[in-house]
Amino acid sequence: MSRYRLTPTPEQEITLAQHCAHARYVWNLAVEQQSWWRPGRSSAPGYYAQAAQLTEARAEHGWLAAGCQMVQQQALRDFAQAMTSYFAGTHRKPTWRKEGRDEGFRVVALKPSHIRRLSRKTGEVWIPKAGWVRFRWSRAVPEAKSYRVTRDRAGRWHVAFAAIPEPIPSPGTGEIVGIDRGVIVSAALSTGELLHCLGLRPAERVRLRQLQHGLTRARMGSRRRQRVKSAMARLKARESDRRKDWAEKTSTDLARRFDVIRIEDLRIASMTRSAHGTLANPGRNVRQKAGLNRGILSSGWGLLARRLEDKAPGRVERIHPAYTSQQCSACGHVAADSRESQALFRCVACGYVCHADVNAAKNTAAGHCGGCAGTLAAGQRMNREPQLLAS
Repeated sequence: MSRYRLTPTPEQEITLAQHCAHARYVWNLAVEQQSWWRPGRSSAPGYYAQAAQLTEARAEHGWLAAGCQMVQQQALRDFAQAMTSYFAGTHRKPTWRKEGRDEGFRVVALKPSHIRRLSRKTGEVWIPKAGWVRFRWSRAVPEAKSYRVTRDRAGRWHVAFAAIPEPIPSPGTGEIVGIDRGVIVSAALSTGELLHCLGLRPAERVRLRQLQHGLTRARMGSRRRQRVKSAMARLKARESDRRKDWAEKTSTDLARRFDVIRIEDLRIASMTRSAHGTLANPGRNVRQKAGLNRGILSSGWGLLARRLEDKAPGRVERIHPAYTSQQCSACGHVAADSRESQALFRCVACGYVCHADVNAAKNTAAGHCGGCAGTLAAGQRMNREPQLLAS
């Protein structure tokens, strides 16, 4: 989707917030109906049955009838698509939407006359019951049949036009690159480049820590607490924007430069799982694990891989990550002692010295690793056959 920043008037913001509330209400009702379903019971109502129920609800409740029927119907269509994706095994089961966190709605049947350009940097889009709402014309607006209006936790409004962009063509040079993702170095390339995902600056991190302490002292439901939460949301939104901008620019650059992009097949959800444990079996090093989880999530591992697959379909290969950081990219010897520190790799067999993340990226680019056989012993056996590793 192509996303643009909306600048609604205060009156239009009220209307957009009401659309968000109605869409969230209808979505949560659909989730509640689906939660009743159990194996052996009759099937939960589908979209058409829920649309008929929506018509009855609009006739009964005036506040719901005052809203846009298209917005409410599209919330049901979104839920039906979410359930289809869940049963197909590609997405998780849809859950409840919360005020202040999941704010947005969708409108379809977009006509060319519903978008107009006012100046070089300003345009307008027609939103039901809100009229013409201005947005920043930051790039060309694609032809789309629907658009989605959202509001983030920082209170910013955006409009996204649903359009599938064309994939980036390969350069045709036959070059292959391997990518090793880390916390200190967000992405290390087999070419030796070290890429860092921009986050909060030191002064901004200090400010965020001060706000977090202030939040613990603010009374629940007070205006002070709301102001502190809004300030924290603005800082987090700034960090998220920088991470997305880095992922977009990096993925575009890699898709244009290389024919084949090989990346580690990491289970990020499992890697960032909490170590808190339970009362019966409490975890260990919980604070250290929480810090590691924050570092992984702030590096944009999953976002970079997803955008690469979107922009270079069929040219992204996922490689098994086992022992890529312990195997020497020069001779193929696998040893944990070769990784002397986070940044230094010194092979104990041949003496090859390289940045540890770049060495792992080279192993990823080669498409193999010493642990692909399943055990370290198997990897050690592969050291006696270097000609197989080079093939």
